[in-house]
Amino acid sequence: MVLGTSSHVGKSLLTAALCRIFAQEGYRVAPFKSQNMSLNSAVTPEGLEIGRAQALQAEAAGVSPSVHMNPILLKPCGDMTSQVVVRGKIWGKLTAADYHLRRVDELWPIIRESYETLASQNDIIILEGAGSPAEINLKQHDIVNMRMAELADAACLLVGDIDRGGVFASLLGTVELLDPHEQDRIRGFLINKFRGDIQLLAPGVRMIEHRLGKPCLGVVPHLHNLTLDEEDSLGLPAPDVRDDSQWTPINDLSRPLRIAVIALPSFSNFTDFDALRAEPSVSLHLCRTPESLANADIIIIPGSKQTANDLIWMRSVGLDIAVVHHAAQGLVIGICGGMQILGQDIVDPSGVEHTDAIAGLCLLSIHTTMQPQKITRLTSGRLLAPSLFRQPMTSSRVSGYEIHVGETRYVDGAQPFAELRTDTSQQSLLDGCVASNGQVFGSYLHGLFDDDGFRHAFLIAARAFYKLAPTSQCNNWKQDREDNLNRLSDAVRSSIDMPQLFSWIGLIYQHNANQEGCRS
Repeated sequence: MVLGTSSHVGKSLLTAALCRIFAQEGYRVAPFKSQNMSLNSAVTPEGLEIGRAQALQAEAAGVSPSVHMNPILLKPCGDMTSQVVVRGKIWGKLTAADYHLRRVDELWPIIRESYETLASQNDIIILEGAGSPAEINLKQHDIVNMRMAELADAACLLVGDIDRGGVFASLLGTVELLDPHEQDRIRGFLINKFRGDIQLLAPGVRMIEHRLGKPCLGVVPHLHNLTLDEEDSLGLPAPDVRDDSQWTPINDLSRPLRIAVIALPSFSNFTDFDALRAEPSVSLHLCRTPESLANADIIIIPGSKQTANDLIWMRSVGLDIAVVHHAAQGLVIGICGGMQILGQDIVDPSGVEHTDAIAGLCLLSIHTTMQPQKITRLTSGRLLAPSLFRQPMTSSRVSGYEIHVGETRYVDGAQPFAELRTDTSQQSLLDGCVASNGQVFGSYLHGLFDDDGFRHAFLIAARAFYKLAPTSQCNNWKQDREDNLNRLSDAVRSSIDMPQLFSWIGLIYQHNANQEGCRS
């Protein structure tokens, strides 16, 4: 089990790395996180919702994602409430107090059953904790850290993030706040995200080993430009902070395409834009003010967990006016909740997210009605028009996954964006909408830009719309992900004491010399 001294110490990616390493060594391995809190989610082949981190870990292990890998998913609806997703389906909407004090124990048998299902099918389970196991105010009802470790009889590795500072204090404090039998379960610790001269770190490592009476399994370096899914918004760059050249008006036709993604307060599935961000011909930034949209070529309104509330927020800061003004001469895209915002109105008769009807930005000819039931499915299909932004498309294939509670109907004469089919049915579905001027479109498809063919064609069309020079280089996102997973696992493998790690679970480390064959 991978435990952390806090959130965002790297537990998710280290779990992914270990999944890949054990898979490379020939073992059947699966990830498991009993309870995950994240607005970043994925859909399994069966159409069930799980945390996106567990989907990435399954990918690293070379297996299909399963709802048993993350039986409980909490999706925050604000500071005090969360939507509770149990085995991929909505279970309820609860306050933090109601969930932790009264409802958690109802879910424990479900967690146990999911874990036992995975354990019966695999040689090794890599469990991931959440936050810190030493949250003493929540520990009595904890179902994701030490209680889970005891159920699985797991050897625990404690991870500290040195990049944030205070790593030795956080390691020591975490262990000392645990009960003696829980301290015994932690076999050793690991320092993550290190950069600098490791010789300067060595005295501190020796001292903390002595204080804890536990070995340091290794020091993993900070890996730059590792474009793998972040579990939560702590991994996102700060909105409105541009880390490259400013978006100043210039006549250079080879300049990057400028994409502004509005960082909504309930921004969900922000990994939708990782593939675009990685393109060398794109400059993508998160924006929260009208001023930061200046000189953008494309504005994207992303998915939202609280669509109506995020639309109200946009109006409160003037972003609604900025988007409508931009749509008159530029390009605007809405993904999932962002598409709903671009429509005529959002009606919520069941009070799923908001009690009142609210007018949209009226850039797309659609009406949305919120429903208690969530739609979750993998889909693929084709664009219904041969062009986008009034430019020819070199690829018409689209694919992705849907996670939404709204049902959208078209105004007479509206033009759908795509025709889709699910992975489990050949029934044809219409998705999205395109504005009559061809400059605005929306889609329910998360992961739309992950498909290399569509993304490349999209960038060609967008650059042609602005009369920019065609890009000379496009990324292969699927191969990039595979390369980065191997880069991550190679760094972890070379940085930590693998024989000792293997010994914790009763195995002998026999490094597979034919790793390339394993990876293929």
